[in-house]
Amino acid sequence: MTNAKEHVRKPEWLKVKLNTNDSYKKLKKMMREKKLNTVCEEAKCPNIHECWSERKTATFMILGDTCTRACRFCAVKTGLPNELDWGEPERVAESTEMMGLKHVVVTAVARDDLNDGGAAVFAETVRAIHRRLPSCTVEVLPSDMKGDYESLHTLMDAEPDIFNHNIETVRRLTKRVRARAMYDRSLELLARVKEIAPNIPTKSSIMVGLGETKEELIEAMDDLRGHNVDILTLGQYLQPTKKHLDVVRYYHPDEFAELKEIALSKGFKHCEAGPMVRSSYHADEQVSETSAQRRIKYLKGVEADGRTVDNLQ
Repeated sequence: MTNAKEHVRKPEWLKVKLNTNDSYKKLKKMMREKKLNTVCEEAKCPNIHECWSERKTATFMILGDTCTRACRFCAVKTGLPNELDWGEPERVAESTEMMGLKHVVVTAVARDDLNDGGAAVFAETVRAIHRRLPSCTVEVLPSDMKGDYESLHTLMDAEPDIFNHNIETVRRLTKRVRARAMYDRSLELLARVKEIAPNIPTKSSIMVGLGETKEELIEAMDDLRGHNVDILTLGQYLQPTKKHLDVVRYYHPDEFAELKEIALSKGFKHCEAGPMVRSSYHADEQVSETSAQRRIKYLKGVEADGRTVDNLQ
């Protein structure tokens, strides 16, 4: 364990190797040309170069770049959002196709100003990607939509391949860390997804280093499993700016390895845990067997038609 206040510099294991190759540069240029936002950039994700350059995955942030909430851990700006851009879903889908992405995460700023929390735009984005690039699996990462389950049905009707909603932290720290969010409401949202679509994997993420105890983390795992959540990611909280919450301590990689073992022993089908792990880290490995088979079937069909699959693998 390392007390963050005793060390000005981050631990050695938190250093990231940057890889700004042509694939990364091409994708970044396209994002600007299409006027698209990615949470990879907005939230200052440390894995952006690996995902964009090597894994052919990206996390698009729809519904604008301005959030109606002000969570104390998040770097995305807060304010009054712009009007809805109904051309955005097609631009996301077009970019996905042009880059030959194999897995896309679609997230969004919280839009508490909208009656459906943005569910209709979410759904149209999923459908647009499936139309343009059937080989690409789609993961959605929405807000809690203020607990409006009619809006949840709207989103799930689009048949995403993974439903992701993050509890972010343990029960005791939720009020301090997450603006307007409720721990139990997030759990209920994840449980409702399983009722609507039992075969779609559900997923959640927890940041560590905010002052939680090991016992509280284990309790949070139990809460997630008690609501039939399949996939868990655990990563180190990093303070985006001095205005955000302080890091209480940094977890050693060995601690993450132990937490992963605990999570798997509790029945999670997949767990990613490490200092640099974020919610969409290695997300392409977490799709269900049904979604994976759909991707394989499509690629085989492309080969049978004599078309190239270079950009689809």
